[in-house]
Amino acid sequence: FPCLLFTELVQELLKKQIPDNVGDIINSLFTNIRNLETAGKVTTQDVQIEESAVSLWNWAVMQRVGSIINDEQRAKLRHISCKLVYMCENAEPSEGTIRRQILMSMKTGKGWVDNGKPALADGFLDLAVNSLELLYGKLTSRSAGQTDVNVHKNDVEKDLFKVISYQAESAVSQGNFQKAMACVGRCKDMLLRLPKEMGYLSLLCYNFGVETYEQKRYEESAFWLSQSYEIGKMDKKYSPGSAVQAKVLRLLANVYLEWDCRQYQEKALNAVRLANEENLHPAGLYLKIKILLKCGCPDEEINGAIGELEKHEVSLDVCLNTAELLVEHDRYVKRESLAYEFLKTLCKHFEASPDLGKVVLMHIELLLQRGKELLAKQKVEDVITGHYTGNQLSPETVNRFHIILWDRAAKNFEMKNYLDALQWYNYSLSFYSAGQMDQNLAKLQRNRASCFLYLKQLDKAKEAVKEAEKCDPDSIFTQFNIYKIAILENDTVKAVDAVTAMGKLAANPIQCEDKQTASENVASNLLKLAAQIALENEQQDAAIKALEYSCNQCHDSSQVFTALRCLIRLMLSKMGERERERERERERERKTLLTCVSPFLLVTAYHKLTAPLTGDVSLEFRNNEANWFRKIGWNLALRCEGCPGKLREFFILCFQFSQLCPPDKAMLIGQKTCLLMAAAASLEMGRNASTSSEQTDRLTQALEHIQMCWEIWRTLKSSGDFPKDPTETLLLLYEFEARAKLNDPTLGDVLESALELQQIGTKTLETMASLAMESPAYFPSISKKALKNALCLYRKQPNMDVTMYSKCLHSLVQLSLPTNLLDIESRVLKEVWGYYEEALAVMENTEEYPEVEILWLMTRGWNTGILLFSTGKYVEAERWCGLGMRFLKHLGSLKTSYEEQV
Repeated sequence: FPCLLFTELVQELLKKQIPDNVGDIINSLFTNIRNLETAGKVTTQDVQIEESAVSLWNWAVMQRVGSIINDEQRAKLRHISCKLVYMCENAEPSEGTIRRQILMSMKTGKGWVDNGKPALADGFLDLAVNSLELLYGKLTSRSAGQTDVNVHKNDVEKDLFKVISYQAESAVSQGNFQKAMACVGRCKDMLLRLPKEMGYLSLLCYNFGVETYEQKRYEESAFWLSQSYEIGKMDKKYSPGSAVQAKVLRLLANVYLEWDCRQYQEKALNAVRLANEENLHPAGLYLKIKILLKCGCPDEEINGAIGELEKHEVSLDVCLNTAELLVEHDRYVKRESLAYEFLKTLCKHFEASPDLGKVVLMHIELLLQRGKELLAKQKVEDVITGHYTGNQLSPETVNRFHIILWDRAAKNFEMKNYLDALQWYNYSLSFYSAGQMDQNLAKLQRNRASCFLYLKQLDKAKEAVKEAEKCDPDSIFTQFNIYKIAILENDTVKAVDAVTAMGKLAANPIQCEDKQTASENVASNLLKLAAQIALENEQQDAAIKALEYSCNQCHDSSQVFTALRCLIRLMLSKMGERERERERERERERKTLLTCVSPFLLVTAYHKLTAPLTGDVSLEFRNNEANWFRKIGWNLALRCEGCPGKLREFFILCFQFSQLCPPDKAMLIGQKTCLLMAAAASLEMGRNASTSSEQTDRLTQALEHIQMCWEIWRTLKSSGDFPKDPTETLLLLYEFEARAKLNDPTLGDVLESALELQQIGTKTLETMASLAMESPAYFPSISKKALKNALCLYRKQPNMDVTMYSKCLHSLVQLSLPTNLLDIESRVLKEVWGYYEEALAVMENTEEYPEVEILWLMTRGWNTGILLFSTGKYVEAERWCGLGMRFLKHLGSLKTSYEEQV
């Protein structure tokens, strides 16, 4: 049973030091009251709960001052207290208890109505009505006579009137028009006994009218406003006053006007007529004209209403509002007499007023709307003259004049009437005093400069821009005008300076001229326009600079890549021009340009493509852009002959762009080729490195490219057959060279991988053998193994290439037979002896063995014998000298000369 919990929560809330979790406690109490309602009538601790409920009520009342609890929380506390008090009532409650219940239920119901929860209010208001009936019954049962009964009835009826009015409020909030009508009807019946409540009920109906009018429930609004007016005139003594009654009637007229001005024209006019009779007010006169205009009444009636307005001293603002109404009406019905004549009258009436400019301003607007530009210009000139001869306009009016003049100038500019546009801008300039400086003046001077440029008056344009620069030098728009003039004057240096300033201002928009640059697109569009102007005037340097800044500033992906494409084409165009110059200068310029193109453009494009795309772009767009830049990177790489650093950079960029494209077979082949070329370039840079650390970096870089290429090659091989593709051979050669120069102990594994190839070539093995001994590498055993396998392959050839075979054997003998024979091993001599025997066997079967190689073998064998002889190894010496002599018979023309010597 939640009674104990309720008591504890109330005690916590009523502590002297208000707890921080007031809201949580109130919500907990509000939730638990449901449990108490479900439990029914409380029979235990009734007194304690009732006392807690009253204490809670009083605490909520005390917290009205301050912000400890809000209105909704106060309504919840009243809800809780009131429910508990009613649940704890006895079978025969005392008069005091009933009065307390009435007070609590009325205020709780009203609280929920004011908090926008009328559904919660209804139950409490019904309780209040029941309690009032119970109280009335108790009072009348103990009354002595009719006089006492009337007193008690009057006492109860006051509270009942309030409760029923609250029920009406609740019904209106819930859209229950019928119930609200019935409640107000009961209240009206009580007014005979409670005349002092007339003003309250009239105001209540007015509020209902306002609420339903705002909700566009015009029929209900008209009813409530009519009721408000009718109730207000029931008793003049307690009437809300003629001013209030007129206000009600004016709103009623507005309701009829917006509801259906044609159908309810008479009612609207009658309401505004009554309002003006009750209390003549400028708003009433204005409203009457508005109704007549909207209902399409004859000009005579409208003129009559205008004349009525003119007879009374109304403010200029009301007159101007009326004039605007007439202007709008004249525009709609395509005539001008009413507004035009009224404005002429106002000009005369307010001739001596300091606010005359406002009237003239509207008059000028009307003339411009009607196409009477010459008359409007005359009026403007008169105003300017008057402004400096005594009839000075207020700053507000001057600002309004600027707006009209600029708007007219802009329209003429759009229609390419540059001379007229300039004239309107000059009118605006006339309102600026000498020495005045502000950003609007800078904008005005820039606009004038644009007109001068189109009128081919370059000197005047330069003067206007100079004035704009004085007012606002840090404006991107001012710099743009300086740029345009520089382009037209073919001043490349000044144009580049101006576009550079534009780029810097675009990068820091907070420092720029005004709120226009808050839009990032403004700066970006200006830079693109600057590039376009430069291209149209064949100023490539300025165009390149503008496009560079545009790429950095623009946040629309499609526009960024358009600018990058254009920029790359311009750079390639400049390269083409340089290529027509002298060879030395061409090479220097070409390398310089490649250096510029690569890091700034292609790298920028790659970063833009890998970043989240902005604007209305799709994945297909990214694929297409990546493919375009991939092709550019490829073409630029092919132009880097003799520059391996740039060649590698472009091929790597090409590879990176290809990774952003759909991974089909063709794209994978392209990636493989890019990495192969990049690896070859890194090896080339490694060969030419000036320091060992640089060489190590380049060779390591080459290995990275090779490993990536291996992965792509394996993917390709798994999807098809490539019988004649040299990729594996090239990769093994590149890896062999890199690891050899890095003195990698795993070099032998690379050779083993090569030997496992199905179609390993003798050239590949001979190259590996050479690389294994090329400084700083030194792997003689690996080199010999490669050469031996090459010889084996030569022997297996159907038609042996004897020349290539002889060279391979030469290399193997030279590598195997040391020049120092003091510590030579017999097995080495035996091994080399076998090579000699093999060579003799080949010579026996063919006459194509090169004579030079025969002579070399003979000489090397003879010399080996001589060296052995010198060391006292006579038997071995005799054998090797004899071996050398066996080659004599295979010599041709040289046989005779060498035969005598040996």
